[in-house]
Amino acid sequence: MKPKQGSPSRWRHAGASALTAAGLLIAGATPAQAATDRTPATNGLASLVSLSAERLLLADKVAAAKFGTTTPIEDPVREQQVLDQAAGLATEAGVDTEDTVAFFRAQIEMSKVVQRRLYDLWTRHPELAPAERPDLATEVRPQLDRITVAFIGQLAASDDLRGPTLRCVFSLIGAEAAAERRFHLDAQHENALRGAVRPLCAA
Repeated sequence: MKPKQGSPSRWRHAGASALTAAGLLIAGATPAQAATDRTPATNGLASLVSLSAERLLLADKVAAAKFGTTTPIEDPVREQQVLDQAAGLATEAGVDTEDTVAFFRAQIEMSKVVQRRLYDLWTRHPELAPAERPDLATEVRPQLDRITVAFIGQLAASDDLRGPTLRCVFSLIGAEAAAERRFHLDAQHENALRGAVRPLCAA
């Protein structure tokens, strides 16, 4: 059973995150807009974490598109394209490139974790496998590209907040809880979300 917000499990997670850290949501935005919009974030890390949750939910569609085909979950060429695109946008926006690439790599890795768990579930329970196969090129990747651009805007806007500080950690904890409620995440996606956003408050 998934622990309710405010449960001992939640507070253990919060305390662990705090100790660890102590030691442009613009739909359809262009790269140029992402580069020039450095409006300070007014909601902490909430928009970044919401975007990450949205991206992780798209991993379900990616898995549905690939399951039962010869297309593997691992796609090094596509992954490198995403990282290169993120690095280029970060440079254009004046955001730290190394931090940006680390953040995007976490998004990719956690997406693959979700996909593998879905593959395992659908293999063991074929009746739960998706009946429809989304089109990666026309349906899924345009949404992922939109989130990529939006990520850059929000990374720029939250530049003064992100880092190994308790302020960042507590903002991140609140943002995670809000995203879990907003998107009704199950335990699988909750765990993936925590892994995906961990770099935001890392050293």
